[in-house]
Amino acid sequence: MLEGNRVSRISVRGFAVASATAVTAVGSVVGVASGSTAQNNDVEATAAGTTLLADIPVGQQAQVQTASLTQQADAQAIAADAGAKKEAEEAARKAAAETAIAKKKEADEAAKKAAEEAKEREEAKKAASRSATRDSSDFAVQSSYSIAEIQSMARQMVPSGQWQCFSNIVDHESSWNYQAVNPSSGAYGLFQALPAGKYASAGADWRTNPATQIKWGLNYMNDRYGSPCDAWAFWQANHWY
Repeated sequence: MLEGNRVSRISVRGFAVASATAVTAVGSVVGVASGSTAQNNDVEATAAGTTLLADIPVGQQAQVQTASLTQQADAQAIAADAGAKKEAEEAARKAAAETAIAKKKEADEAAKKAAEEAKEREEAKKAASRSATRDSSDFAVQSSYSIAEIQSMARQMVPSGQWQCFSNIVDHESSWNYQAVNPSSGAYGLFQALPAGKYASAGADWRTNPATQIKWGLNYMNDRYGSPCDAWAFWQANHWY
């Protein structure tokens, strides 16, 4: 037993360090190898067969104590590294989450802006499609009309950029005969409206005035498809509109 010191048995890699002073200096290095905890006041708790510090040659006692301190320092360094690594990982996850949120916000704003621009272009397109030069009421009523006269009225009512599409539909539906009747369904006029009474929304004289039918047909194409060219694209795909 070491004189002047209260002996405690502490297992450090197979050695029992029996010194209260050493224990304090090491910072209560307890069970570094095994993970167990020894109480300073429990002298008899050490298992039989361990080697006391007093039994170790004097020249090796410092080495044993140094090894204990080194092991504790290594353990603390490992714990510190693990803690720093965990903090770094948490910081990285937080930064990644913030970056993802910022990118999503930018993408949402870009998509919203693109949708608004597309809507504005569509509105402008529809407005241009509907900006006819003349209305059906601008034409004097006649007792009869030739195909050339009907087409002339249509050219003045339909925007020039939409004229060919508009004409293609009328060609296929009625060959520009404003009194054409489908014997099977009863569809009537330039656009083969069914029922024929649909033309009345453009004017009461729809049976005898092709300008009224043209007005109705143009409105129908704009309202349902956006423009005569959009209506013609649908007609080509389905052979009806």
